[in-house]
Amino acid sequence: MAQNKDSRTKKQVVGDIGEDIVCRYLGRKGYNIIQRNYRKKWGEIDIIAKKVGVVHFVEVKTVSDVGFGEDNIDSYRPEEIVHPRKLKRLARAVATYLASSREDINWQFDIAAVFLDRTNKKARVRYLEDIVL
Repeated sequence: MAQNKDSRTKKQVVGDIGEDIVCRYLGRKGYNIIQRNYRKKWGEIDIIAKKVGVVHFVEVKTVSDVGFGEDNIDSYRPEEIVHPRKLKRLARAVATYLASSREDINWQFDIAAVFLDRTNKKARVRYLEDIVL
């Protein structure tokens, strides 16, 4: 069921902004966006994209207005906030997506960290490829 825009939390709004930024980032890098917010009861995949015959399942983590300096951004590790329970749910959603395909798919799991500076209307993306589920 779709949520009314007025009923979304700040976290949901920031998450959507981060996903929009990552989709544009991936497009500039030659990825084709297949789907956003692939949802099942047991998990969700933020972005599914394809590049050079490989399907990328992308988890997006967005940090907003936290006063990161360059040193803090460089030391921030988004894969550390994708906890084992989340990884299990992601793995189940990926398995469901793959099972629904009628072809053998080369795939990988990636994490995109988005650092938003809403005051200066800037964003930085750090993209981590081929994370083990």
